[in-house]
Amino acid sequence: MTKKILITGGAGFIGSALVRHIIETTDHYVMNVDNLTYAGNLDSLTSVENNPKYYFEKIDICDQNNINKIFNKYNPDIIFHLAAESHVDRSISAPNKFIQTNIIGTYNLLEEARSFWSNLKNNKKDSFRFIHISTDEVYGDLGNTNELFTEESPYAPSSPYSASKASSDHLARAWHRTFNLPVLITNCSNNYGPYQFPEKLIPLVILNAINGKKIPVYGDGHQIRDWLYVGDHVKALLKIALEAKSGQSYNIGGRNELKNIDVINTICSILNELKPPNHLPINKYEELITHVDDRIGHDLRYAIDFTKLENDLGWKPNENFGTGIKKTIQWYLNNLEWCKIVVKNNQ
Repeated sequence: MTKKILITGGAGFIGSALVRHIIETTDHYVMNVDNLTYAGNLDSLTSVENNPKYYFEKIDICDQNNINKIFNKYNPDIIFHLAAESHVDRSISAPNKFIQTNIIGTYNLLEEARSFWSNLKNNKKDSFRFIHISTDEVYGDLGNTNELFTEESPYAPSSPYSASKASSDHLARAWHRTFNLPVLITNCSNNYGPYQFPEKLIPLVILNAINGKKIPVYGDGHQIRDWLYVGDHVKALLKIALEAKSGQSYNIGGRNELKNIDVINTICSILNELKPPNHLPINKYEELITHVDDRIGHDLRYAIDFTKLENDLGWKPNENFGTGIKKTIQWYLNNLEWCKIVVKNNQ
């Protein structure tokens, strides 16, 4: 059955991937709500912008009146809530925006969704879903252990960013428990892939390298992350929205635990083959790696156990890091103009 799907933050990295996936592979309609802050970019959606199943509204989720109008205008069956401030360094230097968007914005959406859902009838009410997309960073730091984050892991956020996302998770869970709003919560590991904002680690390394700039590495670079290809992530999100039972939470990961320094060295090695640094006064891109002071409060290790999602819904990632990173690097090399536009628009 065709659904009307509302996506907040649909011009961001993961949001735009979700929009493209739904429009290009299903018959569902998509309403994209995005305030087009630094990480929101409509150039990521040129492939679908003229599709009759796609709509865009420039709206701040902190504006409750406009959110109310959107619900009444589009009458969504499913909500994917991705709109968020998401960069840890920015949250350390300016946490206020993270509190406003990630906490107050989520509250506004939950309240408007609750009001809208409570007036639905029969099957419409039963099938309505609010999917709140979060991060593994809410669980804190696994340190030097061999443990994995599960859906039962206690919350222990370390940064203003992860604390604000933890708060929004708690709100979503409370709105389900108290008001029976049909909420689903997902917590994902580090995403990578095409159209990611260039300040994030992987695109930053790619672009700095080919431009002959220093490649910064926090501390010794031994921080470990689990890497999830964005195309796999959005497939999981749609599967959860359409098949999962209300009130569940799911971890989504890639089973690709790597040290940051190993990620950087891998990118440099692939770039040496795809775009040899003949245009630069270096022999290989690894020469640009520069260690800098570690981020304050930097977590050492994140690792996701997505066994529940695998068992309940049969999802698992299609890409391993080796295949996904090659696709990602090639995409950036083929889309340098997109990168220039994004960087220029945010200077």
